Amino acid sequence: MQQKSPSIFNIAVLVAALGYFVDIYDLLAFSILRQPSLESLGLNPDQIDSQGLFIINVQMIGLLIGGILWGILGDKKGRLSVLFGSILLYSLANIANGFVQTVPQYAWCRFIGGIGLAGELGAGITLVAELLPKDKRGVGTSLVAGIGLSGAVLAFVFKQLFDWRICYFIGGGLGLLLLVLRVSVAESGMFNAVKTSAVQKGNFLMLFTNKDRFKKYMLCILIGLPTWFVIGILVSFSNKFATHFNIPGKIDSGKSVMYAYVAISIGDILVGLLSQYLKSRKKALYIFYGLSIIAMFIYFTQLYNSTANHLYWVCGFLGFATGFWAIFVTMAAEQFGTNLRATVTTTVPNMVRGSLVLTTILFTSLQGSMSYVQAGVTTGVIVMSIAIVAAYFTKETFGKELDYVEN
Repeated sequence: MQQKSPSIFNIAVLVAALGYFVDIYDLLAFSILRQPSLESLGLNPDQIDSQGLFIINVQMIGLLIGGILWGILGDKKGRLSVLFGSILLYSLANIANGFVQTVPQYAWCRFIGGIGLAGELGAGITLVAELLPKDKRGVGTSLVAGIGLSGAVLAFVFKQLFDWRICYFIGGGLGLLLLVLRVSVAESGMFNAVKTSAVQKGNFLMLFTNKDRFKKYMLCILIGLPTWFVIGILVSFSNKFATHFNIPGKIDSGKSVMYAYVAISIGDILVGLLSQYLKSRKKALYIFYGLSIIAMFIYFTQLYNSTANHLYWVCGFLGFATGFWAIFVTMAAEQFGTNLRATVTTTVPNMVRGSLVLTTILFTSLQGSMSYVQAGVTTGVIVMSIAIVAAYFTKETFGKELDYVEN
């Protein structure tokens, strides 16, 4: 008898979504807690900006390293082993983060936490993509991302209620609680089918030894660049932009992040439904690229001499417009065989997160020859142009069968 098609509300989707919820809470904890935590360590405003940028870049480097590590393990040892291992590491790192007394200690905790945080989304999306039928895959992965991204809201709410150290303890504790729930999740049948086969599994170098595979891999990364330019620079440093926009009063960059992520959560769910309606990943992506350009235009031209609330709402629009995280990670999962899928799906979002290091280098270097705002505009134009060209050359993956391997 034919087995019943799994529901998008099955336990794997729920656990992946809740796991990503905690992942985002911990990933964005520093962006939200940056100002109060570094102030409590005795840093002045200029040091908070410079050391804050340093710490977030260190975290992103950890994500890059962790993305490769967990991706390889996901294809060699299984999707569930990554879900367990990554959450244990980042939970312990966040608990340790609550005890730091110096910037170097802070940076080390964010680096180790970054390594742990790198495995959650890729393993979850891979597992859900392989368990759900192709006609439900896009909606399922969008639910994972949409529900998960709302973890930023919880981080901001807790910031208002608790000391920053307690917020890190809570994030670590939530992760440890999730380990109990994950016991009930079954491994991917596609992975089990190739687990004992002779085919190479999790060989990261295979992505670079074949021209077509390398091209696909690079395009998967490049189409996601606008997401972390918006969050890592425009939203996270909205307080600094606000001074150049002559916005009066103190701007809470943590509140900007919260507004953005509430909207990203909505965008990620809608982009999955839109992709399903259009029967195309690329068409949905292009629509959200268009919204991103409009949102950036408003950010750079309509905020001068405005208000803090206006800035927060524009950050929300920026978040909604770049709410295509689920689609581009799903596209990565759909473009590669089962023996490389976890490697790709885990490394791609972390390469995008890690690209923030290069984006911030570009952004800061441009400030030597132009104003802070002009540097932001120029960086945004470059990032969006790269993403649009990459999307043009990316193959459509809607409805693609995933039960195959890379040779």
